[in-house]
Amino acid sequence: MEALDVAAFDVTDKDSWYFGPMSRQDATKILMNERERGVFLVRDSNSIIGDYVLCVREDAKVSNYIINKAQQNDQIVYRIGDQSFENLPKLLTFYTLHYLDTTPLRRPVAKKTELVIGKFDFEGMDQDDLPFRRGEVLTVIHKHEDEWWTAKNAMGKIGQIPVPYIQKYDESSEDNFIERPSSGNGNNCGSSNNIVKQSRTLPSMENVPVILQKSDLNRKLPAYARVKQARVPNAYDKTALKLEVGNIIKVTKMNINGQWEGELKGKKGHFPFTHVEFVDDCELKTNNQTFSEQTETHDIK
Repeated sequence: MEALDVAAFDVTDKDSWYFGPMSRQDATKILMNERERGVFLVRDSNSIIGDYVLCVREDAKVSNYIINKAQQNDQIVYRIGDQSFENLPKLLTFYTLHYLDTTPLRRPVAKKTELVIGKFDFEGMDQDDLPFRRGEVLTVIHKHEDEWWTAKNAMGKIGQIPVPYIQKYDESSEDNFIERPSSGNGNNCGSSNNIVKQSRTLPSMENVPVILQKSDLNRKLPAYARVKQARVPNAYDKTALKLEVGNIIKVTKMNINGQWEGELKGKKGHFPFTHVEFVDDCELKTNNQTFSEQTETHDIK
């Protein structure tokens, strides 16, 4: 049996080896691209919530070892086979010094860096949010939810960011583009003026203060929202809604691309989420007459 080398990775750096939700097929595909035995990753179990899977590149295969998270004498332990550990770093440390099947753990597989760029300013509402500015480049760490991801900024600060506020950033490209929200007067609709060319040096741009709360994205639909910014859609876009300040829209779907769907004056269509704000039941009751007129009146053809 070959002598064991000291593992060249930091077991306490969870971001380097924990890949979160991932299918067995995807993990196998990533690790089979590695030639070195002992390259590994840890992912969530797809069959038992709370458990993990240690995926390891061995001779000519990828082995998947179940890590059970269990309660033992008022303490959480992590079990793999007949071994128990008080945390995952200690489990990984043990298997850098002991063989699993044909190899000990050598190093985590390298993660592919994914960069995104801010489309709008995000001030952050909760302590675990990561505030950023329009044009700021962030590194994605985890995609735990469809609407909220975990990211890191250039200063190393980590927090949650709203997906509708960002777009993919390609650092190998000379140019990146950020969609500028409609001004609401309709003059720029459908033209290239709605796209702001952004160089790699990311010059400062005018602020677009928009705040999206987690309670909004988690809101039960359908829900009602008030138009806070007018918008005249492109005449050729028959599915876009014309917005006037004060209109009440019945929101039926919130897409992660920022284009929400709803109903206004009997017409169903899409609209940018930046132009509306949700209203609660109390406000609807107070303005019940105006609301009824808007939802029951149909456009004249």
